[in-house]
Amino acid sequence: MDEEPDADLGDDRSLLLVDDDEPFLKRLARAMEKRGFDVETAASVAEGRAAAGARPPAYAVVDLRLEDGNGLDVVEALRARRPDCRVVVLTGYGAIATAVAAVKIGATDYLSKPADANDIVNALLARGADLPPPPENPMSADRVRWEHIQRVYELCDRNVSETARRLNMHRRTLQRILAKRSPR
Repeated sequence: MDEEPDADLGDDRSLLLVDDDEPFLKRLARAMEKRGFDVETAASVAEGRAAAGARPPAYAVVDLRLEDGNGLDVVEALRARRPDCRVVVLTGYGAIATAVAAVKIGATDYLSKPADANDIVNALLARGADLPPPPENPMSADRVRWEHIQRVYELCDRNVSETARRLNMHRRTLQRILAKRSPR
């Protein structure tokens, strides 16, 4: 276990992870445990609110869009039970409006998926005016676009016509994009 992050965690190392992407949630939980956190996981807004009410953590990482609602509801519950909780909001939808809403409601930071464990730890432990360092390998603009298209495609149950309509894109253009490999 890496000892350096442990020094910054303080006495209460409780961390609540809320995400409905089960493989991502499990990977992140393991990575955060290796960094010294006492991890509890939740896969929905309801589970996240229940965990926040029963055992308010010192730290939390909450996905913005969950199957049963908005992750900001979990952030509100955390702030109500433990105002000093340091919350990082994660999302596959990086939009300025949602970032502003997350910070106004009490999030410490806002990261776009896929964020790695080091970026998340840096955001959780940043204090005051200290900003966490920028990610070492940020996604290219082409990769961000591709990720967004893939996410909307999945949300539309892999329906090309509906995805094209929602993205305001010609259906054949979308088909060409979906046929290609993901950019680096």
